[in-house]
Amino acid sequence: MSTLRTCLLAENAKNQVVVIGAGMGGLAAALRLAAADIPVLVIEAGQTPGGKMRQVRSGGRGLDAGPTVLTMKWVFDGLLAAFGTSLEGEVRLQKADLLARHYWQEAQSLDLFAEVAETADAIGRFAGKKDADGYIRFAADSKRIFELLKDTFIDASKPNPVSLSSRVGFHKSADLLALKPFSTLWSALGDYFSDARLRQLFGRYATYCGSSPFSAPATLMLVAHVEQAGVWIPEKGMYSVAAALADLAGRQGVNFMYGSPVEAILTDKGGKHTKAVRLASGETIPADHVLFNGDVSALQDLVQGSAQRHHPKTAPSKRSQSALVTCGLAVPDGVPLAHHTVFFSNDYEAEFRAVFKHRAAPEDPTVYICAQDRSAEGNLHGTAPPNEAERIYCLMNLPADGDRHSYTSGELDQCLTAMHRRLAANGLLLHGDRKAEVLTPPDRFNSLFPATGGALYGQASHGWMASFTRPGNRSKLKGLYLAGGSVHPGPGAPMAALSGKIAAECLIADLALTGRSRPVAINGGTSTRSATAAVTPSR
Repeated sequence: MSTLRTCLLAENAKNQVVVIGAGMGGLAAALRLAAADIPVLVIEAGQTPGGKMRQVRSGGRGLDAGPTVLTMKWVFDGLLAAFGTSLEGEVRLQKADLLARHYWQEAQSLDLFAEVAETADAIGRFAGKKDADGYIRFAADSKRIFELLKDTFIDASKPNPVSLSSRVGFHKSADLLALKPFSTLWSALGDYFSDARLRQLFGRYATYCGSSPFSAPATLMLVAHVEQAGVWIPEKGMYSVAAALADLAGRQGVNFMYGSPVEAILTDKGGKHTKAVRLASGETIPADHVLFNGDVSALQDLVQGSAQRHHPKTAPSKRSQSALVTCGLAVPDGVPLAHHTVFFSNDYEAEFRAVFKHRAAPEDPTVYICAQDRSAEGNLHGTAPPNEAERIYCLMNLPADGDRHSYTSGELDQCLTAMHRRLAANGLLLHGDRKAEVLTPPDRFNSLFPATGGALYGQASHGWMASFTRPGNRSKLKGLYLAGGSVHPGPGAPMAALSGKIAAECLIADLALTGRSRPVAINGGTSTRSATAAVTPSR
């Protein structure tokens, strides 16, 4: 690092915003702040950016081990427009025409497509005209819900029920009722589909936020429209999105410190305002403004004194699902895979009862597979060469008990056996070296994302008030802002990115109120430890 840049960083140490965590929320916040010419230092415990959007290696190849579905490209394009680029300008993408393939017992199958008419035709052949007509109504209603909530809730500061009603329009009672706030997703699906398999399929949208379709609000129907509007497959995997955003942020003056776990967020003597961040190494970084991109349950262990009461941990009973994720190379044999394929269990309600009520692994799990070498095209075999090992990601839902329960090898073997039993019942065998698979159970997720118990989506979205009880992007501790999937507007890569953007805009607005001038941005870069002059020894 040059002497000039070292001096500049030292001079701006008190003025810069410290972002804790280089996940989607943190990266989006850093980009939004950089666009406003605000100096940013991103501190990340891991060695790479991405947070949950991570990679693992198996058989000498890299596999995505986190989110696998990319939607709402407009979120990223909006962030990157400030720099004269777009997501497609930074990452090579393929738009999916085949959204997902679904299998039930005895290889019954149904494909969903981006085109509503094409999906309706497929449903008509699968379940009959009545359910095909029901799907067309379902698609129209999901679009309406999304359009009602996009600017009033999703891409806006956190509302309460009254302010949301005001944003939608108190006089628009039909619009408010269209949100179906008091119906569960499962019950609402009965208004559209008589075939239980279709209710199971579209009920799966609740799992996109780690919830049960039997308890989550029908508002989650909007996911159907989000997918129809565009599912994208990055050519080099989902991790390439995080890497590209971090690279762009660095080019815009954002500084990164990797391999630097944060031990504490320090406050003033009254415990009312942030003043610094202390690393696990003991080093201290001055910071009047901190943007935390992590699960809110971790904050109680990071803040001190009276500030802790503002940051309670999510109760275990309120947590979203965790999972067992396996990543490895395998040769599929049997029914053809798409890029995204779901193998449904026989008893969906029993599966969610096991996870949320009994806090146990389901005996018959639904299994999601991401075949990462398959194309997004609507053909049977994608682009994967026959009889050659492919990169296969498998997921089954588990309770978020990773802070209280360590999964033994025997328990993991039972889960894997249940997964493969379900795949076989639905027509698929995977031939691979199970010893070479990389397994991530709830206790490992809890280690990666502290204080979560392995919950991957913050609190579960159960009940009509769930979205309103999710924390907002401003903390009650002044100077502290929140981003990530555990806060408003919710989980998923684009939603986490929106949370970072919203948190950054809250911070920018607060700086404008205090009249603080904006320092000139400097060229950014990356370091692994204390190569940033803003770091000073602790006392």
